[in-house]
Amino acid sequence: MNRQRIMALVNMQLKKIIREPAYLFLMLLFPAALTFVFGLAFGTFETGVPGMSQFDMMAPGLFAYACIFIIMIVAQSFTDDRENGLLKRINITPTTSAEFMGSHIISNTILSIIQVAIVTICSLLIGFRPEGGIGGFLLAFIFIVLLSVCSVGFGLITASISKSSGTATGLSFLFILPQMFFGTFIPLTDTTRLIAAVLPSYYATDALSLVFTGTPLIDLAIWIDLLILLAMSAAIIILGILIFKKYGKI
Repeated sequence: MNRQRIMALVNMQLKKIIREPAYLFLMLLFPAALTFVFGLAFGTFETGVPGMSQFDMMAPGLFAYACIFIIMIVAQSFTDDRENGLLKRINITPTTSAEFMGSHIISNTILSIIQVAIVTICSLLIGFRPEGGIGGFLLAFIFIVLLSVCSVGFGLITASISKSSGTATGLSFLFILPQMFFGTFIPLTDTTRLIAAVLPSYYATDALSLVFTGTPLIDLAIWIDLLILLAMSAAIIILGILIFKKYGKI
């Protein structure tokens, strides 16, 4: 892959998102508003665990929730590029599908990191005090990056098979809603846990919950979550590249 072409695409995509108010709202204001709403609503609810509120238990899911909304941003951005003819212009260049996918992975992972930083700051202001130290934050960062990669893959798959921006927005919720209900901050039952087992956000939220509640970082459960999420992100990106090659350049 050509590094210069990838970075040029990354630069173009970031500039486009910065100039679009709707994308900025989803990226900046929505995560902050959601965090404050949940913090104010559940920050005083006790859980039976000394020193831990209901919001403390929900906070790891909010980090994952912020990442999965990248699916909609990617789907809308990709479809807009196609409708405006930008994708056709890119297609006549030497740019490959892998380079195009790589640029979206990089640019939208940057956006996810910004979103998570916003959620972190808002959570700390409300009173959330995660444990795990610097090592825990670094490990949490890896999980966030992998979940972002999955979300970018889902967004590109959605946009590749959508004929319009409106269709892409609607189809993106097929990936967003299951992860929101079964893989973030909503408590699971034995039945819904079976559904959650096929969703990337479940493994990210589970690991973040373990890390932020002080579970030793060498705990096997954390590393199993990491391996599963790593495998899922690789599979989703490979699938995204294959679908883009077949449908994305039409």
